[in-house]
Amino acid sequence: MKSYIVGVGMTKFEKPESRDWQYWDMAKEAGTAALADAGIAYDQVEQVPVGYCFQASTAGQRAAYELGLTGVPVYNVNNNCATGSTALMMARQFVEGGISDCVLALGFEKMKKGALGGGADAGSDFKTSPVARHYGIMAAGHGFEMSPPTAQIFGNAAREHMERYGTTAAQLAMVGAKNHRHSANNPNAQFQDVYTVDEILGAKPIHAPLTKLQCSPTSDGAAAAVVVSERFVVRHGLHDKAVEIVAQAMTTDTEASFASGSCIDVVGKPMTQAAGRRVFSASGLGIEDVDVIELHDCFSINELLTYEALGMCEEGAAGKLVEAGATTYGGRWVVNPSGGLISKGHPLGATGLAQAAELVWQLRGQAGPRQVPRARVGLAHNIGLGGAAVVTLLRR
Repeated sequence: MKSYIVGVGMTKFEKPESRDWQYWDMAKEAGTAALADAGIAYDQVEQVPVGYCFQASTAGQRAAYELGLTGVPVYNVNNNCATGSTALMMARQFVEGGISDCVLALGFEKMKKGALGGGADAGSDFKTSPVARHYGIMAAGHGFEMSPPTAQIFGNAAREHMERYGTTAAQLAMVGAKNHRHSANNPNAQFQDVYTVDEILGAKPIHAPLTKLQCSPTSDGAAAAVVVSERFVVRHGLHDKAVEIVAQAMTTDTEASFASGSCIDVVGKPMTQAAGRRVFSASGLGIEDVDVIELHDCFSINELLTYEALGMCEEGAAGKLVEAGATTYGGRWVVNPSGGLISKGHPLGATGLAQAAELVWQLRGQAGPRQVPRARVGLAHNIGLGGAAVVTLLRR
């Protein structure tokens, strides 16, 4: 059975504590927008998977109740930075499995100021953290410093890539420059400032070679998507809104994540490769068929690693790919037209659903000044340490 996204919505992503609202307020805003976009009422929704990382148990119910008290099942989803796409995957499975005809996937996060730690539940003791194995690999090869843990592990992956393939600091900065430039056309983005490569290189160091303008910020925000069956589309005349979820896959860590002792593998490249292969195999499409991509650029290096994992270039050639302009307007693909996590923001539970919203707008031709010309196939990539990688292929 096929599944379709017929409605999407999101709030503006904002710096934590910059707006006087609660997580249920932002969830109501995004959910209401998605239902309005689909042209349906909340009482037509049969199930609600809700993603978040930093709120208490059953916060999903507290948020969903703002949309209506209909008694439908609400599922609380927490999969670190891949939480939003995990909620979307649950919605798709409910529909494609024939269990439900209309499901609302909702994701939100209300975060604290400052750098993100080593995962939503890492705490201060990495020995008992869910990501202890990941940071243990990093510490064995690179030590453990005082800089923010997530920046360390990705920064060390960047160092390995530079040493192994000759990737330059300027090429890493080009990712940040591109995504900040894209976000200037996105009113929902946390930042809309444009920076040169030199300004990004000269920004505050976080963990060399990464500077502040190559790192995703902590953010408040919410996003939502209405996922329905083909018969629901037909019954309610939603063909003009419908974007098909052609294929979707989630992978978690395997031995390949840890066996090499490389931070490149620990931060998820093997998971992305496996999820991408499954999606392309299931859909009969390839990366060459994709027009627009929203991928998980939590740090600039992760965008480069994802280019390679998805087969957009040869191993080690990602720096040259971004330098050639192949991943922006006028190039082979447009990657992160929204501004990506680096500039749009990264409220963990909302990120994967915000990616889906951007792709739906792109594939419908509703993205305004950031519209990718003739976009028909979109790919979303959302990853979380601990670990989970979700790749979603959408088609109009």
